[in-house]
Amino acid sequence: MLSFLKKDPQVIQFVCHPEDDGVIAPPLPAKSVLPDWFRRLPAVDKGHLSATDNGLTVKRCMPFLDAMTTGWILPIAATVRLDVKDDGRSVDAGWEFDRVMVSNHGAHQVAGNPKEPSPPCKFHNYWSIRTPPGWSCLFLPPLNRPGQPFECVAGIVDTDSYSAHIHFPFFATAPDGLHVVEKGTPLVQVIPFRRADAAVTAEIRAETRAEATEREAIHRNTLAGEGWYRKSARAAR
Repeated sequence: MLSFLKKDPQVIQFVCHPEDDGVIAPPLPAKSVLPDWFRRLPAVDKGHLSATDNGLTVKRCMPFLDAMTTGWILPIAATVRLDVKDDGRSVDAGWEFDRVMVSNHGAHQVAGNPKEPSPPCKFHNYWSIRTPPGWSCLFLPPLNRPGQPFECVAGIVDTDSYSAHIHFPFFATAPDGLHVVEKGTPLVQVIPFRRADAAVTAEIRAETRAEATEREAIHRNTLAGEGWYRKSARAAR
């Protein structure tokens, strides 16, 4: 009699102090917090649908959607106010919460970076992130979502061995003024990946005739089946 071993599911854990449970904003699957503008967008804009325009919107673009729905969204734990001054050279932060929410880095640590004159700051995160052995996490600004008055810096952490809190450096990107970052605002998108899958070598060469034929067939089938692009009869002549 044959028996098959069932593989344990790979699980990412977000763990907080017991006293923070139910108080700080929780992580959420990225697919559950799609931006309102995207939810309202129709797959086909009937106002543009015609013989020469398929009216398709980005809602029918699977790469765009897959990027937004992959992984988890880690939000800010509590509401923070960012006061940007002096053409972005100064950023003050305040909050009504019993934990530190924002601290500063020395500007000399990133001298010459493209975000100057905005100084480097850091959001404090109170979720510990744990992944199975061999798995790391990519942290990056939430993909294809509305801009915030800040942008976190992307990074990778080996979350199978590092279980301390991971804080997120950021630059204020808003114009001078007071900007309120509400509790639950997405800070970063968390995408777990297995390091062994990422450790691949690159092959850089010209495609073969068979590869070119396959690529062209896929492209033409996409055009015929999904209507990504249509030329008008007049333009095709």
